Amino acid sequence: MDEKRARSMSPLRNGRTSRRSRSLLAVMLLGLGLYAYCNVRQLSHIATDRWQCAGESSLSSAAQSDTITTSKPKPVAVSRVPLEAHIMSKCPDAKDCLRQLVLPAMQRVHDKVDFTLSFIGTPTDNDGVACMHGPEECLGNIIELCAQKLYPDPKTFLGFTMCLMKEYKQIPQRSLIEDCALEHAIDFGELNDCATKDDGAFGMGMLRDSVRRSSEVRKQSSRRD
Repeated sequence: MDEKRARSMSPLRNGRTSRRSRSLLAVMLLGLGLYAYCNVRQLSHIATDRWQCAGESSLSSAAQSDTITTSKPKPVAVSRVPLEAHIMSKCPDAKDCLRQLVLPAMQRVHDKVDFTLSFIGTPTDNDGVACMHGPEECLGNIIELCAQKLYPDPKTFLGFTMCLMKEYKQIPQRSLIEDCALEHAIDFGELNDCATKDDGAFGMGMLRDSVRRSSEVRKQSSRRD
């Protein structure tokens, strides 16, 4: 009897155990599915956030790059007005002209004019120049032209010329030229080389061109008058 009862109950227990196993397996599979789903969503959010940050960073870098590489428009160059003074290095009137007229004007408009010193004389038939106050004045003119050529800033060559003109009677004494050159940061050796280049032909050529320029300006002024 007991053996029959045991046999009749055994399939029931086995059935219950089997159903429990299947239920447990289903729960485990459901749990794994939810876990996988949550992880996939979390990873997708992380990837999206990273992409957005990378995109924002790239846009920001691009904007900064555009800002850095953008060049400003170049300022338009303004042409200067020509301004000339025609003088003689040993003339007392030239001294007063520079001190009373040219210097005050240059202090006001030095950044608006292209200033040039030209010299007055008479061209000769042998390609030379005759100066009103003699050969010493011609040499003084050449020295001042050399200063203008070597140091084109009017603050330098005009200052040097005015320094010489204060003692115009001593032009072209070496001591005067050296003192004025030192005062205005001009190399005396360069001045001397310029004045004596090609046995003086270079300096005389500059003086001849300058004298012709002054003569032409005088003729033009006479025609207008």
